[in-house]
Amino acid sequence: MDYLQRLVRQTKLRLFVIILIDNSVLLGGWWLGNKLLGLDGLELLGLLLVLAILETTLIATSLGNYLMQPVKAIWETILHIAPGGADVAAPKPEALRFGSELVSTLSAHIYQLTTTAQAAADESRRESHDLSRNFVAQNLPLPLFILDSSETISYANEAAAKYIGIASKDLLGKNVYMVLDMSFPSPETFDSWLKGVKSQKATAANTWERVRLNVRDNHPVLLFDLAAYYNRDNPQHIETMLILFDHTKQYSQDDQAISFIALSVHELRTPLTLLRGYIEVLGDELKGQVAPELEDFMLKMRAQAEQLTDFVNNILNVARVDDDQLELKLQSADWAKTLKKSVEMISLRAKVRGITVKCRIARDLPPVAVDELSIREVLNNLIDNAIKYSGTSKVIQIEAKLNTEGLVETTIQDFGLGISSSILPNLFTKFYRDHRNRAQIGGTGLGLYLSKAIVTAHGGNLWVRSQEGQGSTFGFTLLPYAKLSETIKQNADQEITASAHGWIKNHSL
Repeated sequence: MDYLQRLVRQTKLRLFVIILIDNSVLLGGWWLGNKLLGLDGLELLGLLLVLAILETTLIATSLGNYLMQPVKAIWETILHIAPGGADVAAPKPEALRFGSELVSTLSAHIYQLTTTAQAAADESRRESHDLSRNFVAQNLPLPLFILDSSETISYANEAAAKYIGIASKDLLGKNVYMVLDMSFPSPETFDSWLKGVKSQKATAANTWERVRLNVRDNHPVLLFDLAAYYNRDNPQHIETMLILFDHTKQYSQDDQAISFIALSVHELRTPLTLLRGYIEVLGDELKGQVAPELEDFMLKMRAQAEQLTDFVNNILNVARVDDDQLELKLQSADWAKTLKKSVEMISLRAKVRGITVKCRIARDLPPVAVDELSIREVLNNLIDNAIKYSGTSKVIQIEAKLNTEGLVETTIQDFGLGISSSILPNLFTKFYRDHRNRAQIGGTGLGLYLSKAIVTAHGGNLWVRSQEGQGSTFGFTLLPYAKLSETIKQNADQEITASAHGWIKNHSL
């Protein structure tokens, strides 16, 4: 049955009865006033007007409340199920004098729609929490990992599973460091960054370039850029998100280039060693017996041979760094003696260019923890760069002191060409060279990259400060031997073995 039509008929019937009663009352009032009370004219009209006002007020009040009961019941139903409507009682349609069937039907439909909407919202919420059913996450063409607060993998998309060669279901519940054996080209690894932001920030993001992933089961090594996002205490329990951008082909080409060059350069070591020996012997034998011009030629030959030796060593050591084969033996050393010895070894190169190297070394410097061969290579690279880029300046200033942090700080300052501010951010990148002077000044773009790796492996920091046209200052810090952990020193028996990649392994377990 059409309950709305039934309600309309009931409303019409009630209005008809009420209007009929109203007219009857007015007619009765006229008869009473005229026949019984003998009123006429204005007095009778006044009586009828008073009756009409009273009757209209009474009918409007009672009839309005009576006829609006169905609408009120529907409104209470909506308020009852609305958010924050718990204090509004549910209406009782069966208690209505009329329209109870319509109200009951509409209320049932409202409750049903609400239940359906709530179920749809719950399902949508479940789908948003369940990333395995999330279209964007599943179809993202980049490897995606989601970690919970304990750094356990709670989700990995199909692209991630395919990339590392492990099924998605086998990744879930695993600690990320057990699955992703990553090596980073800088001291700030993913795990060290994550530990820092967990204790200091609610949200954070970071990126890393040239990350190496060592995959098990003979799977080829992967090289990629990594982006990480951290969000603590979010309602979806997605605390950390990792996205991998594969650059294996591009970065492998760089590594292969280094390996090929290193293989080729390695063959130069034997003839170069013989050549240096013959030049030194010949120079000593002919000293004072030939014209000064010839002695100057011998001096320049010797300087060039030493520079070529440094070039060969740089190439081979960069290849070792990239292959994680460069091992450092950190021992206690007198930094003043080590620094002076390195300056003496490279002073010939400065002398040929007419440059004076001045040293200012603070007294009573504490012994430092260094691998002397490697740290001399750092000094050679930095001083050689100062010589190359001195321009018309004839002085290089070297200073060693104990800084405010208790570290031994060494600076090499030239007063030559300087470096543009646009160049500085890329200065320690492998193969990078300033395009404006690469044709005039020789080099490989590997010296600073290697020096940065070696200094960082020593637990120090290499930095640069420069102003174009006014020269550059390169500085680096070294740990005093006393600052090293006593446990490390005891276990190493006064010798600490580290590699250029030893400090970038991402094993936190």
